[in-house]
Amino acid sequence: MRLNHSTSLVRIFHYCSLLIFLSACGGITPTPDPTNPAEELRKEIKQQLSLVKGNSDQLDDSTRLLTPEEIRKFYSAEGFGAVWSTGDTNTSASDSLLTFIRESRAYGLYPSSYHLRELEQFQSQFVLDTLAAGIRKDYKAIARRDLLLTDAFLTMARRIHRGHISMDSLLKDESYGPDIYVKALKEVVKSNNLVAVLSTLEPKHPGYKKLKEALPSFLSLADFSRQFTYIEFPYRDSTNFIRTLMRRLKEENYLDSSVTSLDTTQLATLLRKVQTERGLKVDGKYGPQLINALNKTDQEIFLKAAVNLDRYRMKSDALESRYLFVNLPAYELEVIDQDTVALESRVIIGKPKTPTPLISSRMNQIIVFPTWTIPASIIAHEILPAIKRDPGYLGRKKYNLYDLSGNEIDPYSVDWTKYSSGIPYKVVQGEGLGNALGVMKFNFPNEYYVYLHDTNQRSLFGNDYRSLSHGCVRVQNWEGLYKYVLRADSIQAIKQAEKYTSIDSVHRWLSEHKRTVIPLKTQLPIYFRYYTAAGKKGKLEVYNDVYNYDRPFREQILNSLR
Repeated sequence: MRLNHSTSLVRIFHYCSLLIFLSACGGITPTPDPTNPAEELRKEIKQQLSLVKGNSDQLDDSTRLLTPEEIRKFYSAEGFGAVWSTGDTNTSASDSLLTFIRESRAYGLYPSSYHLRELEQFQSQFVLDTLAAGIRKDYKAIARRDLLLTDAFLTMARRIHRGHISMDSLLKDESYGPDIYVKALKEVVKSNNLVAVLSTLEPKHPGYKKLKEALPSFLSLADFSRQFTYIEFPYRDSTNFIRTLMRRLKEENYLDSSVTSLDTTQLATLLRKVQTERGLKVDGKYGPQLINALNKTDQEIFLKAAVNLDRYRMKSDALESRYLFVNLPAYELEVIDQDTVALESRVIIGKPKTPTPLISSRMNQIIVFPTWTIPASIIAHEILPAIKRDPGYLGRKKYNLYDLSGNEIDPYSVDWTKYSSGIPYKVVQGEGLGNALGVMKFNFPNEYYVYLHDTNQRSLFGNDYRSLSHGCVRVQNWEGLYKYVLRADSIQAIKQAEKYTSIDSVHRWLSEHKRTVIPLKTQLPIYFRYYTAAGKKGKLEVYNDVYNYDRPFREQILNSLR
């Protein structure tokens, strides 16, 4: 990372002009340098740290240290010597760190969080003093800069490693060890290889790497000069929501700033105009499509990238060479084989009311023409109320009723008025083309009773919004998936001289509508994860926060800016 050469020349010209002006006005009084600059700095650092006592994090009334305890321990152990200066001269490592702070958005960080304004002011004054031969350096300011740079480094190192987690939460984590960041600090000062040292703290997950690599192209075009109001949706307070929506519309001149209220008709007319201009479905309503479009500003896209980089930092999977990965907000399934995407598919995931859980498991079974044993939660909320109205509902849906011993029960023989939340029966949909699971189901152990499967409503894969299931993941490319899984299974079986299920056999069972259970010898690792931003072919993609899981991450990051 280097400063732009022409920009540096312009800055130096301004500094020289200011120096001449100050000298002419008698603003600078030459004084001799002290004989021992390092000792001067040592005294100043010790004096300033003495003000940061107990649980206080204030360096002074205007500056808060983010790592006060770590800084006190570090400088005390180092005899209060300066880290980023050699006497009255800045080290090259300090220049590298300042440049890194300026460009830290590339890591999903906010430069303003790391004392950038004060450090820039110091840099300007330092150049002025350097140009003025014989001018005594301001060692109080140099010592203060040293503390701020150390604080910035330790904070950035921690966030690059663990995300914007609060210190209170971090201290409760038994694996937290601040010494790792002090060690990194010493290595940077010694080697002046800032980027290489910090890279050792980053997650190794390929998704993290791709997301981070996609940031520079976005940042090169992003405009952060205008700040837009974020609209929380779903909202908690309708009055506050309408007020926030109006403020947001005023910011893009859809609404005159003098307007204080709109009736229902006026608001619908305005929203239809916004929807038309943005190429959205025109209905005059403030649904998720409209709100997501209004929230898709450069500042929010960057924040979403920062949120998801933190997701990887707080919990990063140790992935095997082959695995199946479902990113829920992207409605996407990928099978990765040796760092290559071997298979892709659109998916349908759980509704916000019945979200698909985050799962790590292994596929252990494929079922051709599966039956569907309906979960108790669906029975309580959907099936039971329908049966109470008409027991013939089960027959029309081709559901069978069984007692817990497996005996089929006539629904008309049951007094359904006795049950309000659950029933002592199983409701099973038999196999067939009309089964909700379609013609294939992929099983894997999990406590939520969810799985991957085909569907009898394949047209829904054409929807942009695909949070539609009760929690299971419906797979559009189920044929490609079973073929991939069986090929991998057969390769391992052949190596071990064992029998395996051929793809031709599955073709036959499908054509014959024959229910068959296929156990897998080579179990494919499965991950259901939640990332609302990703790097795709070098480009940054963002997805809707369908389950509102981004909120705590957003709050942590935004709180760090205050």
